[in-house]
Amino acid sequence: MVLGLVGGLLGGYLGQLGGSATEPAGVATSEPSGAPVASGGTDSQGFCDAEAVANAVLPSVVTINVVSETGGGVGTGSIIRDDGYILTNNHVVADAVSGARIVVTFSNGQQASASLVGRSQQADIAVIKVEAGETLPTITTGDSDEVAVGQPVVALGAPLGLSGSVTAGIVSALGRDVPVPADDGSTAVLAGAIQTDAAINPGNSGGALVDCDGELIGVNSAIATVPNAAGQTGGGSVGIGFAVPINLAISLAEQLIETGNVSYPYLGMQVVVIPQDVAAQFNTAPGLYVEGVTAGGPAEQAGIQTGDIITALDGEPATSAAVLTKLKLTKKVGDTVEVDYLRGTETGSTTLTLSETP
Repeated sequence: MVLGLVGGLLGGYLGQLGGSATEPAGVATSEPSGAPVASGGTDSQGFCDAEAVANAVLPSVVTINVVSETGGGVGTGSIIRDDGYILTNNHVVADAVSGARIVVTFSNGQQASASLVGRSQQADIAVIKVEAGETLPTITTGDSDEVAVGQPVVALGAPLGLSGSVTAGIVSALGRDVPVPADDGSTAVLAGAIQTDAAINPGNSGGALVDCDGELIGVNSAIATVPNAAGQTGGGSVGIGFAVPINLAISLAEQLIETGNVSYPYLGMQVVVIPQDVAAQFNTAPGLYVEGVTAGGPAEQAGIQTGDIITALDGEPATSAAVLTKLKLTKKVGDTVEVDYLRGTETGSTTLTLSETP
């Protein structure tokens, strides 16, 4: 399944990274040992010293095979704790919920079974764990808030199942909100995604996007593809890839490791999308139609009523459910959100304070 990119990518389409895989060979019970990665640095022209980055980071990057009775898939992950916790995408390991087996292949070729710790379908982030017999090499976490457009980066993973692949590029843009399909039929959002032209292909999903010091700044998650003459989309890189910022990904991962779940802020209302064409047909505003308001919840306390049409949230047009998902991923309990709405023919604005889910 593919979706048009929010904001318009002329002629481009967005597809989640996948890939196919066959049943891996025998599963080993031992894991490689190592220490956190060291700095890679830049070369004389100011680009990442990709060789140094690869040597430093690849030991902490794994290939993930998910094997079920109906087939399998391949993706990538980064070891974030030396006792076996691995960060990846939800869409890489979602089949494990229905009984598929997860097999991790380390950079030295050793393999181990892994279990699903938890996942955030809304952010397309998941954590798996291997039972490490030894201390595992871990990736160093950077600060995605310090990332700048134009800075050089390196992507590491298993495109098309080719483990240990390394590509280089730059940060092409920041703050992209990229909707992608979730496995439960809803829409996930890569909130504030890092856009890069480093080649990313199916199988890179869940893998590392790092800076020149080998520090993890993003989780590679999706690519844009260009449709052919028949309107079908290709599956390869066209130099437009998207990564979940590591600050968000790690925040979610820590919750998953501690509790197995992610707690999202609560708005206390149920909405449905009014698309532009439907709004025009009924001579009303596009936005989010409020189907219901929970008694005593944040929306009711803010004065939102059933039948209102929310036209903007936190300054952003409320043109899709993705804007709600982004709020849940980027806001915390106690944060306030400005809500613009239409009630009949009257416009209004209010402030909603997010609370914990009851």
